[in-house]
Amino acid sequence: MASLDQRVSGNLKPVARRDGLELAIAVGGRFGIGDVIVTERAERLIQGVTIVPLQFWPDDRGYFAELLRAGQGLAAGVSTATLEVSGALSYPGTIKAFHYHSRQTDIWTPVVGMLQVALYDLRVGSPSFGAKNTLYIGELRPWSLRIPPGVGHGYKVLGTRPALLVYATDRFYDPQDEGRIPYSDPDIHYDWEIQHK
Repeated sequence: MASLDQRVSGNLKPVARRDGLELAIAVGGRFGIGDVIVTERAERLIQGVTIVPLQFWPDDRGYFAELLRAGQGLAAGVSTATLEVSGALSYPGTIKAFHYHSRQTDIWTPVVGMLQVALYDLRVGSPSFGAKNTLYIGELRPWSLRIPPGVGHGYKVLGTRPALLVYATDRFYDPQDEGRIPYSDPDIHYDWEIQHK
């Protein structure tokens, strides 16, 4: 197989090569939002991405939701010794994209507001390499999402209220493991505008 550097003149733009992953963007990607994922086991969901619906227990005081349980569900196989849980509050219209990791797995749970989540498979050799997914998740679709290494990810806050994303990672933050791609990359060619239909 030719190296990634040799193939860039063809249809791949190299992103990174580290920790056994070869990451690239398919040159000339089609403009749009890719496949919209509306079920947890959608056929076109990027390989390795996992979705679990949240369970809410409402009563007259509000509601309770368990976001993560060590060693179970989306946290299965994650060591509590390196588990990190963080939160990000973002204002309406904010776009945070694209990030990727070669070692870190993210578990996202939006708990306030709505997010338009964009995923892009950067993993050369993956059956879903170059695939784009869009998920609308948050209060109206309460899902938790596990994003494996090598899958580019980002989001836009929808509506008129801020959104709060609680996210867990299977290892402590390491700036050497995080990579960034502009939200407007011309080859990912993601459409962040409202989808008028």
